[in-house]
Amino acid sequence: MNLTPARTRFALIALALGGFGIGATEFAAMGLLPDLARDLLPDLYAASPEEANARAGWLISAYALGVVVGAPTIAALVARFPRKAVLLALAVAFTVGTVASALAPTFETVLVARFLAGLPHGAYFGVAQLVAASLVGPERRGRAAAFVLSGLTIANVVGVPLITLLGQSAGWRVSYLVVAALFALTFVAVWLAVPRQPGDPRATLRREVYAFRRPQVWLALATGAIGFGGFFAVFSYVAPIITEVTGLDAAAVPMILVAIGIGMTVGNFAGGRAADHHVMGSIFLFFGVLGGALLGLALTAQFLAGALVFLVLLGFASSALSPAIQTRLMDIAGDSQTLAAAGNHAALNIGNSLGAWLGGVTIAAGLGYLAPAWVGLALCATGATIALVSVLAGRRSILP
Repeated sequence: MNLTPARTRFALIALALGGFGIGATEFAAMGLLPDLARDLLPDLYAASPEEANARAGWLISAYALGVVVGAPTIAALVARFPRKAVLLALAVAFTVGTVASALAPTFETVLVARFLAGLPHGAYFGVAQLVAASLVGPERRGRAAAFVLSGLTIANVVGVPLITLLGQSAGWRVSYLVVAALFALTFVAVWLAVPRQPGDPRATLRREVYAFRRPQVWLALATGAIGFGGFFAVFSYVAPIITEVTGLDAAAVPMILVAIGIGMTVGNFAGGRAADHHVMGSIFLFFGVLGGALLGLALTAQFLAGALVFLVLLGFASSALSPAIQTRLMDIAGDSQTLAAAGNHAALNIGNSLGAWLGGVTIAAGLGYLAPAWVGLALCATGATIALVSVLAGRRSILP
């Protein structure tokens, strides 16, 4: 595709803007979790703030489950359609789902709205990363994936902290309406900047789903799903960790989110570059960093320096893993590239849902707000072990 460098950058920025909106809608709940619990579960919050915060964590899990359901389903169904048209339709779906989240009156209806808002997530990233890769060439696939994901990580530096501040002062519903406006802006940017690009006319639901007949694909998905659960077990409850364990005021939460977002942004680009050089080596490296960050946080979160350093490191490692696992999936998926690209986000959001749920279980059981860090460490170690099994099986030609 022959585009000028300026037009290519404009198109990549438009794609990343959608990632920014996705980061805002996905992670805003982490910073506003106590506000959501107080507003939607007032009786439970009055009786037990810990249990109410754990219950509000279901909203995070509901969004993640929406991603898990929507990513492979939508990606397989739209693979043959023009990619720009697909991106525009997904931007509309995001806008509608986020408005519904803001306007839903009860905890149960917000829960359903968050599930619906998550459905387009994986398909958007999957299609956007394929478009980005086509714009920059196959030798820079990892960096193209990282650039699209940079919108999500930058959202954690700028968008999520600002939205958290807005939600703390004007109410969480206003925050979600602002996020809906971001998705409307994404629609306009993609319409103006992204060139027309055909889908794959040979793509069928059967061909896309064929990727799931490859055991190595399942191992890669399991690596992301379980390993990423380690990050989300902690990040889902970062607000109460900062206020109840570290002892800071709620006003400090947005600043901590900025620091984590910086770590995520740096990690995303580092992971993209590392994946272009050595995919599996980068996966093992960043799992090691993730495990070290979880252990350090569990031991030092009561101190401001410990909480800050290890939360930033946690954000760095988790974001560095994403483009590496994405590239691994694209390497082993054969012709099912759209489903592979979206499947990565389904796997990561299984980790989101699993981590948030397991972390909430330990908190509700009275084990304290640091118990999720130990849960996260176990999930991280399991994800790294699955990656090792994948490498060993591939070397021995046991699995395709």
